[in-house]
Amino acid sequence: MNQIDASDLLARMRTLADMAQHSPRIEPETVKESSFHSMFTDAVNGVNNLSKDANNLVSRFEMHDPNVNITEVMVALQKANLSFQAMTQVRNQLVNAYKDIMNMPI
Repeated sequence: MNQIDASDLLARMRTLADMAQHSPRIEPETVKESSFHSMFTDAVNGVNNLSKDANNLVSRFEMHDPNVNITEVMVALQKANLSFQAMTQVRNQLVNAYKDIMNMPI
């Protein structure tokens, strides 16, 4: 079994407590808003990028590019379609949540 050195453990805990007290304080509301906003923006941009990539592959396939085959095109189109449907469902749920909040009595 391992022996725990209590004085070493206590010294480490004190060091961490001192570091936590001297760290800058961040407002929780700001962190939540910016992280949700950035997460949602990244998700929309990701859906947009998948759609652009799929359209690019379709164009290259239609121009008979030898480096693009039909399976790549179909997989890219399905990825773009599924991501768009998922984003639409998220948007619908957000709209429903907004409506529910607006209909709450004060």
